[in-house]
Amino acid sequence: MSAEPTTRRGKTPLRPQPAPPRPGAAPVLRWVVHTHLRTWLGWGVALTAVSAMYISFWPAMGDNPEMQALVDGLPEALVTAMGYDAIASPAGYLESTVYALLAPILLLVFAVGLGARLIAGDEEAGLLELESAGALPRWRLLTEAVLALVLVTAALATLVGLVSLGVANLVGMDIGTGAVAGATVGLWLLVLALGSVSFSVGAATGRRGLAVAVGAGVAVAAYVANALAPLLEDGAWLARLSPFHWYLGNDPLNEGLGLPGAAALLALALVSVLLAAVVYDRRDLGV
Repeated sequence: MSAEPTTRRGKTPLRPQPAPPRPGAAPVLRWVVHTHLRTWLGWGVALTAVSAMYISFWPAMGDNPEMQALVDGLPEALVTAMGYDAIASPAGYLESTVYALLAPILLLVFAVGLGARLIAGDEEAGLLELESAGALPRWRLLTEAVLALVLVTAALATLVGLVSLGVANLVGMDIGTGAVAGATVGLWLLVLALGSVSFSVGAATGRRGLAVAVGAGVAVAAYVANALAPLLEDGAWLARLSPFHWYLGNDPLNEGLGLPGAAALLALALVSVLLAAVVYDRRDLGV
């Protein structure tokens, strides 16, 4: 009687393993896309539905004197922290509902989870040896895994931008294409930066749970810092530490993408990946 297949740690049964990446251009990238494509499509559908639903509420909520009167009755600091100070304008409504809240939260859940899964998750499940088939150097495996994170987050952020622009035009919101494009680039950089933190911890330690915890912790701390800063008497220093402020501080749907903030987000992503590469190249892999 054959024993049930288990992981390398002998704890949980493994699901049937997919075929290893075939030789050719970008074998690891193609393998990752093939393995996760169905899940990614599901996230795309969810983002489309949520974004379209909230933007379609604009005629009833955003362009509504009663709604504005309700917002005016709230404490000024709280209104600023929630991003409702310009909710009566098309750009303010789109930013406060989709670009400052729903899309970042959903995409960060996705990116942090994917960043932890790409190296650490496969290593814990005993699948990393499949990705390493064909004697690929470690730098190549890491580079193609990072490329998967870059491409899929860019695709989902672009989807949010296209849906936002399309539905906004349908409901009569006066939103410029350039403004949406700039905000979408900022959204992608935010998600990529914090997803790279999770990826870096996973690649450096081989522990998926730790990678998720650190990535999620940084994301939550960044969101809370940006939200609390307007409530503090001298909270500007706190906002400057937050990747959310790097993304939203320039009011992208009104003023355009803030280049210093975009550069800071890109730098965070690059530093995270470089640190991961240094540690990953030197440690023993659990395969």
